[in-house]
Amino acid sequence: MIHWAVPGLMVALACLCTGCRGSRGGAAGLPAAVEISDDQSIPLFARVLEAAYPDFVCGYADGALLFTDGERMPCDDGKEKDFRQRLDDTDIEDMFRDVYPLGVPEEPAFLSDPGRYRSEAFMMKMYGHLPEEMWRHLVRVDWFGQELLFTSVNGAADSLRAVAAELQALPRRYARYFKDSSSFFWREVRGARRRSAHGYGIAIDICTAYADYWRNNNPGAGETDAVAYRNRIPSRIVEVFEKHGFVSGTKWYHYDTMHFEFRPDLLLYARVYPGAAAPGGVSGNKH
Repeated sequence: MIHWAVPGLMVALACLCTGCRGSRGGAAGLPAAVEISDDQSIPLFARVLEAAYPDFVCGYADGALLFTDGERMPCDDGKEKDFRQRLDDTDIEDMFRDVYPLGVPEEPAFLSDPGRYRSEAFMMKMYGHLPEEMWRHLVRVDWFGQELLFTSVNGAADSLRAVAAELQALPRRYARYFKDSSSFFWREVRGARRRSAHGYGIAIDICTAYADYWRNNNPGAGETDAVAYRNRIPSRIVEVFEKHGFVSGTKWYHYDTMHFEFRPDLLLYARVYPGAAAPGGVSGNKH
């Protein structure tokens, strides 16, 4: 059990972000406690990013994240954005626009997509800009008879191995959900010009036979249209992935139910943000 210390609050997480305190190869494990800075002059999202990705983020000053190599990255680009613009041109603050809903998956709130907002500058800083950079950090993970490629950066591959080990112990009726899975693929998000999480090596799609995707189930619907929700992935599977640092596409309004993505920052933020833990999601937060 891992305890994250925050001002006035101790949050217990089981095995979240396995190995993220190690090198960029991610083989070391978290210490018994990880403390989030209690400096209230620093936005909570910045303190969470430093706790979740200590190999890269080492501080915050004058509106910018500070990196261990000396680089500074502005957190707010100062632009007013609508929903689609926020997806296509995400800054670091935008990543925390919707708070990830903890607990049993429910039908998400309209346009609540916690995890779909990804700052490409931030993601590329950690996981690589070009395919050859990605390949240097990809390792093979045994996944129910398959070998999947996943990045070792931030301990992501070790966390996926921990997921597989725990899922293996579930009753046999769950085994059908783990066949024909896929992971790393250098590509853009379908219908967009931004890199997919699969292109960073931090996402896995589990069995397509039981998957539901908002575009497929709502032909012709656009990003801001109302869509009908459907999910056939058991909540027990979602729970195991979340325990090890993965967010689930079952909890997006624009759902992609087979999709699980290594984002320990969003899970940690959800556990420490006041009032954010209720299912359904919280929007409009830039704290």
